[in-house]
Amino acid sequence: MSSTMIPCLRYENAPEMIDWLCRAFGFERHLVVEDGAGGIAHAQLTLGPGMLMLGSARNDAFGRLQRTPKNLGATSQSPYVVVADADDVYERAKAAGAEIVSEIRDEDYGGRGFSCRDPEGHLWNVGSYDPWAGTS
Repeated sequence: MSSTMIPCLRYENAPEMIDWLCRAFGFERHLVVEDGAGGIAHAQLTLGPGMLMLGSARNDAFGRLQRTPKNLGATSQSPYVVVADADDVYERAKAAGAEIVSEIRDEDYGGRGFSCRDPEGHLWNVGSYDPWAGTS
């Protein structure tokens, strides 16, 4: 049996952030389930073989366990997205209004990457370094 890890995030305005993530990073909608109140009950976005799950921040049993950076006042997680062309994604993220936290650069451990915050404060690390390359 193989295992896969999928980051899960909450957003105040999940519908808008789905559009933003697709525009800025190149995610594609795999499944989007609206909650009937203008929010998102559950969404799955893909980027190559990777996936991100997200939903609207809400006050329910599960929602109380996950806060947005805005509500928390801090960042508690930081997804790393492996891309073929970090410079292209950097330009797209900047054009989409990402707050660049760490400018694009060549990394000592290989690859090229940058860090940014999305409009709701989630920290994203994006780069061409693939820790799985050359492993089996």
